Amino acid sequence: MPNEITQEVIERYKKVAAATVYSGVRRLGYEPCFMRGVKNFTPGRALVGKARTLRFVPPRPDIMAETHRGETSPEYEAMGSCEPGDVLVCDGMGRVYAAIGGDVKLLQLKMNGAAGIVTDAAIRDLDIVQGYGLTVFAGDRTPMGGADEIDPYEANVTIACGGVAVRPGDLIVGDDDGVVVVPAGVAVEVIDWVEEHEEVEEYIKGLIQEENVAPGKYYPPTDATVEQYRRSRGG
Repeated sequence: MPNEITQEVIERYKKVAAATVYSGVRRLGYEPCFMRGVKNFTPGRALVGKARTLRFVPPRPDIMAETHRGETSPEYEAMGSCEPGDVLVCDGMGRVYAAIGGDVKLLQLKMNGAAGIVTDAAIRDLDIVQGYGLTVFAGDRTPMGGADEIDPYEANVTIACGGVAVRPGDLIVGDDDGVVVVPAGVAVEVIDWVEEHEEVEEYIKGLIQEENVAPGKYYPPTDATVEQYRRSRGG
């Protein structure tokens, strides 16, 4: 896969906040990159992993006759492609009453060691799915299945989720603030900026408290403040 994100880069992302990652992606012109209407149903747990994708479409008998293939159906193809630490991202067309899966189907993610699941639709049997050790971001929870609104169609293609384009291999970064998509090709550039930016913000908070001044004196950080920080570090 081109622009493969290494495990070392993934580990670096696990130490930073989604909010700062959002700023890092946005400054490179990748907007939108923050998923709207997708929230953390495993509060306090963060999610960082490479995306595998699944696209849903409205149900249609002739299409369903082609895609309902038992264990080779699109949803099982997508989940089966997940390696340990990956994240399944599902384009559920924002149908927050319709589930992309529940405790039986999503068991495959647990078996494959996936880190979590992200969808702009809903999750069924959420309490059990949480028990699988998966970090879950969704539009909502529901007792229904696809609710005659969505049906699995295609695995590992470019999709839209929460208003954001997601390609297989992109990095998914989520915490209680929400989910940000980092395009694979800029993942290293973004984390380099994010790590320094978070250190600069800590430096600025120290200055504000030390001098007992309003944050506006140093925030948002200017190039001069960043250079001041670098000099303080011997850079």
